[in-house]
Parts: sequence; C-alpha cells; structure tokens
Amino acid sequence: MHVLDLFKLEGKTAIVTGGGRGLGAQIALGFAEAGANVVVCSRKLEACQEMSNKIKKLGVDSLAFACDVTNQDDIRKVVNETKAHFGSIDILVNNSGATWGAPVVDMPVEAWQKVMNVNVTGTFLMSQEVGKVMINQKSGKIINISSVAGFGGTDPRYMDTIGYNTSKGAVMTFTKDLAAKWGQYNINVNAIAPGFFSTKMSKGLIDNGKDKILEGTPLNRLGSDTDLKGAALFLASKASDYISGDILAVDGGANAL
Repeated sequence: MHVLDLFKLEGKTAIVTGGGRGLGAQIALGFAEAGANVVVCSRKLEACQEMSNKIKKLGVDSLAFACDVTNQDDIRKVVNETKAHFGSIDILVNNSGATWGAPVVDMPVEAWQKVMNVNVTGTFLMSQEVGKVMINQKSGKIINISSVAGFGGTDPRYMDTIGYNTSKGAVMTFTKDLAAKWGQYNINVNAIAPGFFSTKMSKGLIDNGKDKILEGTPLNRLGSDTDLKGAALFLASKASDYISGDILAVDGGANAL
C-alpha cells in the first residue's frame, strides 16, 4: 500500500460530536476532504446543518443531528440513524465540551457538574453506544478530544478552570483504559490534547491571557484553522493502526516545557 493511501478515508463513516463549529468543524471537514461520510451533531442543530451542507459539497454524504451528549436518548438516535443510513460507524470523535471559569472557592457545584457531565460522562456515553456497533463489526477508531490543560495545573491568572482541567485529565485516563479494554475488538482509542486555538469557547481566555499563552508556546503562535486536521486524520486512518491508548499533544510545543 502506498503511504498516501494509508490516510484515505473513502468508504468510512465518522461521527463528530460538537461538529458544527470550532475544532469539531475543522476535524469534520478534514475527514470529508479525505473521503469519509461525516455525521455532525451538537446541541445547536442549525450549526450542524450548515456544516453538513458544506461537507456534502465535497462530494461525500453527511447527516446532521441535534444531540446533547449527556442524553442517552439523543445519543441512541444519532447512532441508530447513522448505522441505518451508512451501514457502519468507523470513526467517532468525542469533541463536545464545556468549560467554566471561576476561582476554586467560588466554583458553583452546578457548574462543576455541568463540565463533568459534558466532558467526561458525555464521552463515556457516546463511546459506549458507538462501541456496541464497533465491537460487532470488529473495527473502529475512537478519538477523544482532551486538552493540554489535562496534563496538569494551569496559571489561574489566565486559566482558572479547575473543572475543565480535571475533566480533561479524566478523558486522558478514560482513553487509556478504553484502549486496554477494547483492543481485543480491533478498536483503536486515542486522544488529542489541543493547545490554544481561537474558538468561541476559548475567546475570553485568549483575550485575557494571549501574551502569557504565547510565552509558554515554543512555536509562539496559536493553533490555526488547519492545525488539527492532520492529527485527527492520522488517528482516524490506517496510518495509525498500531497506535492505541496514546495522547497526541497538538499545542505548538507547550507540553515540552
């Protein structure tokens, strides 16, 4: 097989949660450009429909769903209709996320629970349901979107987000353990830990701490609109068939410091 063929996704079907905007949209478009049919879902159906239309213009098929990843009925609908329409689910990207900034002593328990429910429980529930399909077909690629914030603590002057950091660390451990559990079914489970990308979720944080962030980023820039595409495609394609349980930092070198 030619090396470039290892990165092709023709005939594959991917689900990208939170795929209507931000990093999820970048990943969804990258998969479509590589030939995959892509299902995008999030709580904002309109954004997903717009993204789905963009994907179809690339010559592949796409579906859009409203989905709260903490709601099992929503998840089952997405998975069942995707399976019925495409016949398989080959790739899952757990990208939906939530954050909340507050000093630890002021963090409302409801905010903590919301972040944990979306980032950790949502990743579990989506993986659990899609995993039933992947186990049956004896193949699959799961990519969990963590964060460099999950590797350890962050300076509260620009990132006072203990719930988010904790949840993303949990996603890393979940990734490793699920890889250990599901390797027997030929399912690869990996995570991407992005650094700082300019998205709606990160806008306030970057506005307040851009200088500090760049000081801690050896490449001295934020992530671009294309910097996550290649990493996600690598972990979704045959090029990564012997990689599982890994955390790939896409952060301009920040985790090296």
